[in-house]
Amino acid sequence: MTPPVFAHGSLRLYLLALLDEQPRHGYELIQALSDRFGGTYSPSAGTIYPRLSKLEEEGLVTKSTDGRKTVYEITEAGRAELEARRPELDTIENDLTDSVRRLADDVRAEVNDAMRSMRAELASAAREARQQATSAPASAAGGMSASGESNRAVHEADLVLNEFRQQLRTDLRTHAHHGRVGPESITLLKARLAQVRADVLATLAER
Repeated sequence: MTPPVFAHGSLRLYLLALLDEQPRHGYELIQALSDRFGGTYSPSAGTIYPRLSKLEEEGLVTKSTDGRKTVYEITEAGRAELEARRPELDTIENDLTDSVRRLADDVRAEVNDAMRSMRAELASAAREARQQATSAPASAAGGMSASGESNRAVHEADLVLNEFRQQLRTDLRTHAHHGRVGPESITLLKARLAQVRADVLATLAER
C-alpha cells in the first residue's frame, strides 16, 4: 500500500500556509498543491474540502462567496497557529520534497524499463522479418513471399505496440491515482518513444 503523501495533521497545516499566501477557492488549493510538487501529488476534492470545513469550524479560516465560487481566507488565529508551527511546516516541506523526488525517480525508472523492453521486442521482430525475407524463395511455390513475411512482421509489431500501450497505460493510471504522474514523466515518454522509432528505422535501413 502506498503511504500517504502528507502525514496526519500535516495537510491542514500546509493548507493554512497556502491561504497565508493569498485567499483561494478549493480548486485553486488543489492546483497549488499539484503545481508545488510538480504534478506528482494532486489531492481530490474529497480530501481538501473536509479539512477546509474543519479549519473553518476552528476559526482558522473564513469563507466567502465570489460568484459561484467559495473563497477561503486565513484568519488572524490561523496565522498565529501557522507561526507557532513554522518549524513543523519547514520539516513537512523538506520531507515532501524528498518524497516527491523519490516518486518521480520511480516513475522514470518504470518508463525506462518499459521502453527498453519495447525496443528489444521491436528490434527482434525487425531482425526476424529481415532473416525470413532473405531466406524466402523467390517463387510463390517455394513458400511465403518477402512481402508476406514483412506483413507478418508488421502484424507482430502491432501486437507488441498494443501490448506495450496497454501495460504502460495501466501503469500510468495506477500511479496517477496516487498523484505520481507529472509533466516530466510525459516528457520522458515522448523522448524515449522518439528514440525507439529512430532505432527501429535504423534497423530497417540496414537491409
